[in-house]
Amino acid sequence: MTKRTVQYLADSGLIDGKQVLMRVDFNVPMENGAISDDTRVRAALPTIKFLLRRGARLVLCSHLERPQSVPASQWHTISLAPVAGCLSAHLGTTVQFAGNCVGDLARQARAALRRRQVLLLENTRFHSGEEMNCPLFATALAGLKDGVASKTKKLDCPAEVFVNDAFGACHRAHASTAGVVGAMAGSPHVMGFLVERELQVLQEILDRPGRLVVVLGGAKVSDKIGVVRNLLPIAKTILIGGGMAYTFLAAEGHPIGKSLFEPECVETVRQVRAEARAGGVEIVLPTDVVVAPAFKADARATVVPACAIPPGQEGMDIGPETRQRFAEEVADADTVFWNGPMGVFE
Repeated sequence: MTKRTVQYLADSGLIDGKQVLMRVDFNVPMENGAISDDTRVRAALPTIKFLLRRGARLVLCSHLERPQSVPASQWHTISLAPVAGCLSAHLGTTVQFAGNCVGDLARQARAALRRRQVLLLENTRFHSGEEMNCPLFATALAGLKDGVASKTKKLDCPAEVFVNDAFGACHRAHASTAGVVGAMAGSPHVMGFLVERELQVLQEILDRPGRLVVVLGGAKVSDKIGVVRNLLPIAKTILIGGGMAYTFLAAEGHPIGKSLFEPECVETVRQVRAEARAGGVEIVLPTDVVVAPAFKADARATVVPACAIPPGQEGMDIGPETRQRFAEEVADADTVFWNGPMGVFE
């Protein structure tokens, strides 16, 4: 199936002078209010520069971390304001920043935006409507109507084009990824160059995998279970690490202490393991893990068998025995598909 990209917008004359709402993945690691790794910012630059060269009035939106796990009094530590400065340095021009992603503050900033100017909106997850995919919030994020109460309706400034270049968030049915498409029905919505490139690579894997070894980590089984199922027909081995490994271990009846756990996914995990066995695919779980009583820099870390994590201990990483086994599997692969870290890294 042909998928439209920003190149289609340019070829169709749909960029110049238009307000373009672009979903980016600026979920960057932060330390003491500063960006410690700007890889995700740099990954979005080709699409951003392309749109600016063609005269877009560019509005960027993104989430950053999980505000629900941070006290509201500390939300300033997960503001996207530092990203605006980082992006300004990369672009060589001032990136404006709105202290909210919806409401009057955002409206005013969007209404003032001119051709070849960039506006970065504040963290979309500061609003519960983002992860709930609330239609009213999506409408407000698209700059349409009065999705959020406004004292100045004249400032409604709708986006005319939607570009999704947030590959790391494309799978989430959130307001800023899926909801705005519905809110902007009839307007062009396309993918950016980053998403296009990732899809091309994934297609190559599907077409010519050879001996495919899949390495999956990250926090949640619920985020990755679809990936596992889609790759079962072509994968030879699937290596499971990260926080999601503890739900797999719990599904086998092993104690996991205080480790990350999604009880609602246990039955799904069992089904997937049965599907893998039926298809001759080996799912490899950690045999040893690094644990600590808490996620703190001064916590005492120890290595224990993955099947016997003590009470009061939390899994932090795969252990040395598991690292060796995973390395051997990867070394024997023709193709490696890797998504997500094997342990805590932020």
